[in-house]
Amino acid sequence: MLERQLAATFDLLRDKGASSILDVGGGHGQLACELAGRGHRVSVLASSAAAVSDSLRPAIRSGAVRLLIGNLGEPPVEPRSFDVVLSYRLLAHAYDLRGLIAGLARAAERTVIVDYATFRSFNAVADLLFAAKKRVEKNTRPFRVIREAEIDHLFRESGCRRAGRRPQFFWPMALHRFMKSPALSRALEVPVAALGLKALFGSPVIARFDRA
Repeated sequence: MLERQLAATFDLLRDKGASSILDVGGGHGQLACELAGRGHRVSVLASSAAAVSDSLRPAIRSGAVRLLIGNLGEPPVEPRSFDVVLSYRLLAHAYDLRGLIAGLARAAERTVIVDYATFRSFNAVADLLFAAKKRVEKNTRPFRVIREAEIDHLFRESGCRRAGRRPQFFWPMALHRFMKSPALSRALEVPVAALGLKALFGSPVIARFDRA
């Protein structure tokens, strides 16, 4: 999943030079070091120091990544103070989705990139599949499934419009994690991608929204 997440992110940023990037909720360290390695000026906003993964701490100590602590729903930064704002794995668990999106858009000068579980996928029956998913992923928890029209509407309210969309997988993530084989996962995804099914029905989606 991380491999596809990074590829989709870099693809959506391909027209950006070295940019200032705020990774909201990025304490897990899945993106910050890779982005910094490509010349971006990266700041990570975490809810607390304890939320920062061990893998990210060396980059923070060296100054390659800047750490900010504060409310993820209302980033404690000046309006439009970052070229790009990223936020992965937050929308699916947001209590106030409208407020979260407004906060992300407020911090961005030009671009917001987020991921979300789209209803236009196997997530349409997520409630029915949750018990099976929990058997595979012991620490899983319920997540919000978002309709494309809803997320477009909420970003328009914040002055942004969709500029790109990259679905990551056609088959459910629980199936890929159950197989525990990147090679087999790729083999399953290649034919449906070639048929255009992943583009239409894949999830989670990484999407870029630009200030109108």
